[in-house]
Amino acid sequence: MPDSNKVSNKLINEKSPYLLQHAYNPVSWYPWGGEAFEKAKAEDKPVFLSIGYSTCHWCHVMAHESFEDEEVAEVLNRDYVAVKVDREERPDIDSVYMFVCQALTGSGGWPLTIIMTPEQKPFYAATYLPKLSRWGSAGLLDTLSSIQRLWKNDRDRVLNVGEELTGLLNKENRSQSETGEEPSEELLKAASNTLSRAFDKQWGGFHRAPKFPMAHNLIFLFRHYLLEGGENVLSMTEKTLKQMYRGGMYDHIGGGFSRYSTDEKWLVPHFEKMLYDNALLLYAYTEGFQITGNPFYAMVSRGILDYILSVLTDKEGGFYCGQDADSEGVEGKFYTFEKKEITDILGEEQGEVFCQWFGITEAGNFEGKNIPNLIGNEDFETENQEIKELCQKLYQYRLKRTTLHTDDKILTSWNGLMIAGVAKAYKVLGDSRYLEAAQKAQTFIEKNLKTPDNRLFIRYRDGEAVHDGQLDDYAFYAFGLLELYEASFSVTYLKEAEEICEKMVDLFFDEAQGGFYMYAHDRDRLISRPMEFYDGALPSGNSAAAYVLSRLYHLTGEVKWQDVLQKQFSCMAGAAAQSPANHCFALMAFQTILYPSVEIVAVSAGEPGREEVTALQRETTGNISLLWKTEGNQKELSESAPFTADYPIPESKTRYYVCSGGACLQPVDTMEEVRSLMKTLSDRMS
Repeated sequence: MPDSNKVSNKLINEKSPYLLQHAYNPVSWYPWGGEAFEKAKAEDKPVFLSIGYSTCHWCHVMAHESFEDEEVAEVLNRDYVAVKVDREERPDIDSVYMFVCQALTGSGGWPLTIIMTPEQKPFYAATYLPKLSRWGSAGLLDTLSSIQRLWKNDRDRVLNVGEELTGLLNKENRSQSETGEEPSEELLKAASNTLSRAFDKQWGGFHRAPKFPMAHNLIFLFRHYLLEGGENVLSMTEKTLKQMYRGGMYDHIGGGFSRYSTDEKWLVPHFEKMLYDNALLLYAYTEGFQITGNPFYAMVSRGILDYILSVLTDKEGGFYCGQDADSEGVEGKFYTFEKKEITDILGEEQGEVFCQWFGITEAGNFEGKNIPNLIGNEDFETENQEIKELCQKLYQYRLKRTTLHTDDKILTSWNGLMIAGVAKAYKVLGDSRYLEAAQKAQTFIEKNLKTPDNRLFIRYRDGEAVHDGQLDDYAFYAFGLLELYEASFSVTYLKEAEEICEKMVDLFFDEAQGGFYMYAHDRDRLISRPMEFYDGALPSGNSAAAYVLSRLYHLTGEVKWQDVLQKQFSCMAGAAAQSPANHCFALMAFQTILYPSVEIVAVSAGEPGREEVTALQRETTGNISLLWKTEGNQKELSESAPFTADYPIPESKTRYYVCSGGACLQPVDTMEEVRSLMKTLSDRMS
């Protein structure tokens, strides 16, 4: 049996929260890399790979049940080389081997269990395995014994499976996009129609339980409504946003959303809160306010932001990954209450007011306790000051009652999404705290997660940045930078977005056929180099890359992006044609080229023009790009957007140059004239 202290030190040196969760255990874990595979070759052992993440419930269960068990450890250490990977730190490894699991078993999930050859070729896959076989399902110990017998007695069979799966992996990489399609409005309409057919008219959302927020689908529908109209599109988007908030998936005490709902009503969530969900939902609710003017959406946006800024923000500005679902080993314990508990804290009278507002009963709605919710409250859109104060009292009590584990990794990709959401919230809501938070997070990435030659890292924790950045890191960070530019008009962010996109194309782009690979061409290769197009809980890196490149092209007018965009759009259209509703973020990119765009350059004599230009930015929605030129930024702006060099600075006030469809209109000097031009252009487009 290995020395557990030695094992612990190996894991502590990795500084990964997922590894550290179970550092003191008898399994001799290795991080992914040469040492593990060289050991497997030298000792002629298969490799046992476990992929999970720190706030994964079943990852914890398997770790406690098996990986901390002496009997399991003895078998693993004797017959295998054990490797543990945090999926959030190495999404490339997770992507490759999740495909294997889905190919072999028909489904996937975490913890992901893979057994492979020392050459990294997989031949067995599963998700959670109990220690012992039960109810007709194989347990971990029996599985390890069976595979060891195969490894010794039928090696050719094992190797053949590995070869077949590796071949399938590499074939799959390009097959998703090779259909010869081009972007079309028909793809957008097909996606909208598919979502409409899957829409739950009573409770909102799409498909049956479990229900995931899929905020990028809602953002696409908002924009489809702006471009195509259709009250049905708007109503199902609004219904979903409202019902998600009314249920228990939204934390009515502390703000922020959980990952998904286990039921159709959005009442009972999987209580884990993730940064990326809240980033995309923040963007969606803020867009809802921008489009409809309904203050309800602004209220929900502020609730998300209060949670993020108070709980998931590092003191230096970076955003943490999320919070666990469990407290003291019980899922949801942190978030649920007995009715008596509430009246004891708030008093009988105020407690009853709270209970009536949030549907709290003696019987409860979740395992004898209550998840506060507004499903039965018709006044759910009202911001009630008395209720807010009661929620704050319960929030303070909840903090003292029990604790939640916070996954304090700071991931570049997820931070990029949150920067985008927080910057957009400032642009729409006007609260300077939000701009400051977005800028501070961007400064954190520049300082801690970026090299002088514009290469990004994946993760920062405990003073250390590790792992070469992958496509999502570059695409999502560029998304955040562009939103920051539009929120602040600081050309520094526009220039930085341009540099990051240039590096993204250099490292990941397939110049021959289009599409971006998941990891860089000059880094160690896995058995496959995946190229992901499908939007899951997160938009795919390819969808986000297409979107940011198109926005960058419209803002800068630089023709160098045209060739990349043409190949990328063709590639993405081929993927989207197979299931348009599963590629909504890519469809948002298509919207930027399929519909007439409007480009506005506001040229001001000085800083006093900022307030007027900011007001214009706040009220513009749809396919619109806005640049602001002043005497102070004209040199820097002309480097990023060379066409702006020809726009003279007026002696006073602000002059607006408006272009659409490749034609520029006569410049105007007042906001009223700009609004009139925008209405005229909108009428032409409709």
